[in-house]
Amino acid sequence: MSRTRAVPHQNTVFRQLTNRLPWGVLGRAIEASRADKGIRRLPTRELLLALLFAQTADAESLRDIEAALEAHAARRYHSGLAAARRSTLADALASRPVEVFAAVLSALIAQLTGRLRRNLGECVRLIDSTPVKLNSLSADWARFSANVCGAKAHVIYDPDADCPLYLEVTPANVNDITAAKAMPIETGATYVFDLGYYDFAFWAELDAADCRIVTRLKSNTPLAVIETLPVAEDAPSVLSDRIGFLPERMARSRRNPMHNAVREIRVKTETGKILRILTNDLDAPASEIAALYKRRWAIELFFRWIKQTLQVKHFYGTSENAVRIQITVALIAFVLIKLAHVAQHAVTSLTRYARLVGHAVLHRKRLDRFGPRAGPPDHAAAHNPAQGALLWI
Repeated sequence: MSRTRAVPHQNTVFRQLTNRLPWGVLGRAIEASRADKGIRRLPTRELLLALLFAQTADAESLRDIEAALEAHAARRYHSGLAAARRSTLADALASRPVEVFAAVLSALIAQLTGRLRRNLGECVRLIDSTPVKLNSLSADWARFSANVCGAKAHVIYDPDADCPLYLEVTPANVNDITAAKAMPIETGATYVFDLGYYDFAFWAELDAADCRIVTRLKSNTPLAVIETLPVAEDAPSVLSDRIGFLPERMARSRRNPMHNAVREIRVKTETGKILRILTNDLDAPASEIAALYKRRWAIELFFRWIKQTLQVKHFYGTSENAVRIQITVALIAFVLIKLAHVAQHAVTSLTRYARLVGHAVLHRKRLDRFGPRAGPPDHAAAHNPAQGALLWI
């Protein structure tokens, strides 16, 4: 008598992905914010799962989410998902506290960055923002001009861990430097940013925290030169290297708080453009400072990846709360996919891996067995900070 070999139980791709969620953190955040007080349908845990499903399944509207959940009742059950009506989802997005989802994102980021142990002096932090277009239904809080509504996602990004560390969503008319002044500062880290953060007071705050600054000087900002440094022969893109002081005043009546000497390194890009790179590091080789500024491209690639791969083009709600929740959940989905990707070796491209997760999200397939080793990465869409480090922007 032959015996039938038992088939081991296998969770769906979505269930395996969400098993990495910090449920304890979520529970404590829900309790602290009383997010589920008086809620009869779709508690916050189920809302988070439904929104993560929407991100991975590329659902463009609340109707898409409702229909997809209803069409896959059996698979939905094995994935930990609950049915949800469009109206219930809309009400939840408008009223649930964003802080609950932000707490989950912070805990997941700690999981991902905890894999990379470095000295604080080696930590690089890229600061930038990306615009998000909204329709006229969000005009009450996100109007930018007569015919344009939008928001901004302000991010601190770690290019070594390939991961965002901080997120704040504001209306599009909020200046980048205004949002940056509310960001947490890590003492001793290196901060790289562009002209959107051109504020001497902000630079002085970073300098006082023993942070290394790498940014750009405007072409019309004078520098009182006190020393000219020799240019290394093995750095042909470096045109000059000088130490000096910034102007004493920022405007007619505002004294410049950035009193310490700074360094200006002029470099010529591959396109022939000349950049004035500023830093408060007076000792590092000029080529090292120039290479640090080039790394800004990594955060641009991250923004492109998020917009092309996850659902931040079509918004499920029009209120500020709904938009902030959706962008936060999109980053939660990114970190979950990234954690799963680094735990496997079959697919080398993060973009390809994310697409495979989306296609198989409710199927029973192991996250670390998505087929044979992938071929060359799709450089047109792949998120590849190492490649970006060779480019100027």
